[in-house]
Amino acid sequence: MRMRPAVAVTFLTVALTVSVLPATAHAADRAAADSTTFSNVVVNGGKDIVLGLTTRKTVTITWTARDPEGVAASWAYLWHGPNTDDADGILPLYPPQGTCVVSPADPATSVCKVSFAVDARRDFDHNGLAGTWKVLAGAQDTTDDWTETDVSGTVNVKRYATVTVNAAPEPVKKGRTITVTGKLTRANWDSGNYTGYQGRPVQLQFRKKGSSVYTALKTVTSGVGGTLKTTVKAKTDGYFRYVFTGTPTTGPATATGDFVDVR
Repeated sequence: MRMRPAVAVTFLTVALTVSVLPATAHAADRAAADSTTFSNVVVNGGKDIVLGLTTRKTVTITWTARDPEGVAASWAYLWHGPNTDDADGILPLYPPQGTCVVSPADPATSVCKVSFAVDARRDFDHNGLAGTWKVLAGAQDTTDDWTETDVSGTVNVKRYATVTVNAAPEPVKKGRTITVTGKLTRANWDSGNYTGYQGRPVQLQFRKKGSSVYTALKTVTSGVGGTLKTTVKAKTDGYFRYVFTGTPTTGPATATGDFVDVR
């Protein structure tokens, strides 16, 4: 889905404010403009894009475009899928032109930036969109040649996760058994709700009262519906929490510590 015709026309005439060339000329220009290079591509400040069901956020892409003829205009957007012709997601749908500043030390180099809104409810309608998104970067030089690089950078888009914890009984006598339960869930873009995440390792941690440091006690695997359950011996007052480090498609999650009074 490399720039559907309607998208391409809007992009090049409105966003870039340059003339639209015939398709054959476009193809020739791509081959002729290989001297344009893209580097220092950074998406979302180098951080994963983690989205819940209704998350709205602004995503920024920055990059450097260099062409011996000088850069007249440059753009960048995110796409997901096997290739740009078969992409199942483009962000933003109508890619805007980046704001570029020519380097005072090198007129052939421009540092560019573009920001756009991401709305999980609008832009992510199925779970298959979680994972690696690629950056397509393009530029037009001062002689009207232009080029595009399909994978000039990448970013991980992940489903937001939550984890809960409950330690009981409390208060509890020293040496008795404490049962620590919880649940790991994540945003389900298919169904529009949060569903259990089964079969994932989740770490149980403990922080002694008066301390600011949590230590790992054991790793628990989430069960059916994302349920978590384990037992520990009561030793001293403190806080229990579950911590999920995330996966390539799901963000990390940390429960708020649950205090247990040991007597």
